Parts: sequence; C-alpha cells; structure tokens
Amino acid sequence: MAEPIVIVGAGQAGAKAAETLRRSGYAGDLVLIGDEPHEPYQRPPLSKKFLSGAIDAAQLWLYGPTFADELGLDFIKNDRVTSIDRAAKRIASKSGRSLPYSQLLLATGTRPRVLPLPGADLKGVHVLRSIADVEAMQAGLKSPRRIAIIGGGYIGLETAAMLRQMGHEATVIEAQQRLLQRVAGPEISEFFRALHTRNGVGIHLSAAVKAITGADHVDGVETSAGCIPADMVLVAAGSIANDELARAAGLESADGIVVDGQCRAAEDIYAAGDCTRFFSQRYGRSIRLESVQNATDQARAAAAAMLGATEIYDPVPWFWSDQYDIKLQIAGLNQGYDRIETTGDPGSGSFSLAYFQGDRLLCVDAVNSPRAHMTARRQLAGVTPRA
Repeated sequence: MAEPIVIVGAGQAGAKAAETLRRSGYAGDLVLIGDEPHEPYQRPPLSKKFLSGAIDAAQLWLYGPTFADELGLDFIKNDRVTSIDRAAKRIASKSGRSLPYSQLLLATGTRPRVLPLPGADLKGVHVLRSIADVEAMQAGLKSPRRIAIIGGGYIGLETAAMLRQMGHEATVIEAQQRLLQRVAGPEISEFFRALHTRNGVGIHLSAAVKAITGADHVDGVETSAGCIPADMVLVAAGSIANDELARAAGLESADGIVVDGQCRAAEDIYAAGDCTRFFSQRYGRSIRLESVQNATDQARAAAAAMLGATEIYDPVPWFWSDQYDIKLQIAGLNQGYDRIETTGDPGSGSFSLAYFQGDRLLCVDAVNSPRAHMTARRQLAGVTPRA
C-alpha cells in the first residue's frame, strides 16, 4: 500500500492543494498538517472586517467544518513539522508524530518580519498574520487608542484605514521615501498618502525607527523624526518566507524554497504559495509572490504536477488592497519600467497606470477601475514569455 501524500501547511495553498488532489482523482491517503488550531482560513480580511469585528472567525473559513471528511483527508491541527528525513521519506512533528510520505508538499507560508529594536518585546506591540494576532490586538482596542504602525505597505495601510473607521488614532511610520514603494509607482504612493491624510492618519516618511519606548507597556515610538506617542504598536514591516524546514533538509532556498517549473523542490518534494521562489520566464527572473492568487494557482499547479502534469507554472501575478472605499488592483510587476501611461483622472478616484519597458507592457495599477484591471490581466497573459 502506498504511503500518503503529506501537505505541510493548512493555509490557502495547502488547503487548495488538498482539494485539487481529490478533485483530480487522487484516491490515496492524504494528510494535511497545520500549526494553528483552526480550519483553513482567509487572511486578507484579518486587517479589515475581522479586525473591526464585522465578521467572526467562522466567516473566515475557506471551507465548511466538514471539509476534511468530505475530502477524505486526515487533518492534523495545532502541530508543527520540525524535520524532514528525505532518505527515509518521513516527517517528524513537535508533538512527536513521525509520518511517512510518498510525496510531500511544503506550503509553509510566511511570518511577520521582527525588527531588532529596543522595546520590541513590550506589552502592546503586535504583528498581524493570524487570527490569534488579531484577537490579541482586539483586546487592547476596547476604547479609543493611539496606534503607531511601523510599515507603509499593504498591511500597514489597510490596518490604518480600518482603525480610523473604528474611531482610533493611527500613525504610519515608513522608512522609505514613499508608501507602497516596493509594489507600486510614485503616483500610486502619492494617491494613498493623500487618501490617508484626508482620513486623519499621520504619515511619517523617511523615518527610521530607533526604539519602541515604555516601561512595561508601550508608550511611544522613537524615530529619526522624533518620538510618536502610542498606546499600541503594530509592526507591519514585511514578511519572511518560512523556508527553514526546507533548508534544514538540504533543499535549495533563497528567501523562499526554490522550485522548478513544476513546483518541484527535490524528488517527491514540492512547494507552493508564499514560501516559494520560482523562475518566471515571463519576467526573466526568479520571483517570490505573496498573494492569494499565487497561493491558490501554484497549489493547483503543484497538485497537478504531483499527479504527473508537466505544464510550466508561469502566472501573471495580480494583487489587490482595500482601503476605505478605494480598491487598488495590480496586474503584473512594474520593476524595470521606463515610462508610465495614465488613463482617467486620479482626482476622480478612478484611474489606472500602465507601466512599460519600451513598448512592452509590464504592469497596470488600477484604482477603482475593475475593467482596466481585467483588461490588463488579459493583455499580460497574451504576452509571449521570454525564452
């Protein structure tokens, strides 16, 4: 009897891979292991409706409570895989389990980047990645608070928007010269700076954080621009790929588990989702994508490859962010652009920016313009990948 397929990580990618394997006809034993005490759930609402209390944990679930029975899989919650024995084809877990596998899928995701700052361990300092993280924040938000947010990326800005709507003060501290600098162009950065300023969010750019201050509980953030009072601090300074398990097993990792075009990291070992780095022929370089789109699409591709498919995984990346009544949708990656074309009026709150390298379209940022976003995805998908 064949050993089971084991999936490590019960987030968006791991759950989608399990579903895909079953829907594609895999009838053997299947094990899904997650390190949280929850069903597989969506993470995007954590910084929005779940933080505000508009939805509860059960409304985050990707599937119903009987999904494991329906898919005929062994779902192990609240346990963490600690090692992979590639020679014996077994994994070991923190709880003492030792499980064999015929094929292994690593969908271990990411974790928040921890800043080595004085005061980082004070009470009232939070990160936002899981249900438990949000519940810890909610406990300190029962009355109006001053929240300092370290990081002006998606999570930082989405949380700032929601906190303002909940009646709290919010200040965003960004070390770079502009918001969203890693993912969007200057025009988009300025649009969101103005949007948040109009909604009462304090914005500090080019501000290096020196320390988080306080005796027992946080009372402020010391920056190169001065001290910012705060009753709570959210560190939203990016994420780190959870690739330690793979590296310890001798798999190639470079800020992510390196996989080939079929999502394969080694013989009988695959990886998918935020933890994974792959070569994009479309963009001519190695990339690691953090998005729901990539987690689900790469999980499908990995599951198909485990069942013998040979197609190359090379998607058009796309992302979105909801802040106040604004939806930002991005199709493609803008690195390497040399000109921008604007459609619509940014002052109207509905417009798009197309990024080109010469005559080649690289990316489109669409603000409250879903048609522009979908058109861009179709155009980018039609581009012949580089050799």
